Amino acid sequence: MTGVSLADIEAVVDLVSEAAVTTPMEQSRWLTTLVGGPVLLKCENLQRTGSFKIRGGFVRLSRLSEAERARGVVAASAGNHAQGVALAAKMLGIRATVFMPEGAPIPKANATRGYGADVRFHGEYLTEALVAAQEFSDQTGAVFIHPFDHTDIVAGQGTCGLEILQQAPEAATVMVPTGGGGLIAGVAIAIKGLRPDVRVVGVQAAEAAAFPESLRLGQPVALERMNTMADGIAVARPGDVPFASIQQYVDDVVTVSEDSMSRALVMLLERSKLVVEPSGAAAVAALMDQPEAFGTPVVAVLSGGNVDPLLLGKLIRHGLASGGRYMNLQVHIPDRPGGLATLLAELAEAGANVLEVEHDRTTTTLHIGEVEVRLQLETRGTQHAEVVLGRLREHGYEVIE
Repeated sequence: MTGVSLADIEAVVDLVSEAAVTTPMEQSRWLTTLVGGPVLLKCENLQRTGSFKIRGGFVRLSRLSEAERARGVVAASAGNHAQGVALAAKMLGIRATVFMPEGAPIPKANATRGYGADVRFHGEYLTEALVAAQEFSDQTGAVFIHPFDHTDIVAGQGTCGLEILQQAPEAATVMVPTGGGGLIAGVAIAIKGLRPDVRVVGVQAAEAAAFPESLRLGQPVALERMNTMADGIAVARPGDVPFASIQQYVDDVVTVSEDSMSRALVMLLERSKLVVEPSGAAAVAALMDQPEAFGTPVVAVLSGGNVDPLLLGKLIRHGLASGGRYMNLQVHIPDRPGGLATLLAELAEAGANVLEVEHDRTTTTLHIGEVEVRLQLETRGTQHAEVVLGRLREHGYEVIE
């Protein structure tokens, strides 16, 4: 299977436009202030099906022969590729079967069914679902539509890179969430083909980062395990087709923690009014982690917005905690009338909101005449949290975070 060129990407622009929209490019004032130069957000979370996947999926299915279309298609996905394939199949009148990991977000599965695909669950991770989909293809003759390891997929995703240069011709750095590599390969081919001076950076979840070691060794290497909430980029092994282009065109691949993605997700929701999934927030997480590491203007791709509302609630709480907005403290106070009231008064003076209070008089670390009070507090952020801690310690309280 040959590689993908800029000409290949340019050749599918009109085809992609039949199914995908040109997503907005929004300037982020709060990120611009943080980074010290212009930051723009490429909002693929506002794409049809909620992610960039419809671009490559529609190209791949459109190029099937009539005989192949008659056999139907099968795909494996944690959700975004599933929806892209399902919608493309519906538009083209092709029967689609999609295998998803057991823990795939319910909204993604429901949306995939809503586009008319037959959804089947298999395995804990995408890697296992891919095996099941390939076996289904072998048994039934359905055409296997790989989520990232095909030239048509890479070419379709590359149209996002063309749009980036059209919308932000001044860009110095483009940051792309990276899983199997289809999106960043296509974006890098497009951008480097037209603007070789632009730095292209991939961003992976630290708990599912196959590219750093693969690039070091010069070939795709599979991870033994993954443990990330960012299901959209939780891929154990880079694809062979995108890997060659990534080696050639991508300048760097960095990783971000689960906490960083949570914080970025919350900030995008709070400050930019944009709903993204954890993987979609990865590029912004990298900017927040290292605000001075990337030349501006920076374009951060928000690759997807398909997040389960239940998970979103957990992520918001987790992101608020990571950003210092929630504090859990243990404080020893005198076991006498008014002891708790005095502590709460100090917290009120410091501007902290008390969410939960729990007493414990039986902990072995307590002295006679002491009570341990466990508190959950709401603060205005990390700096305010430090002020709260400082005030309590200045007034003689023994505090454990």
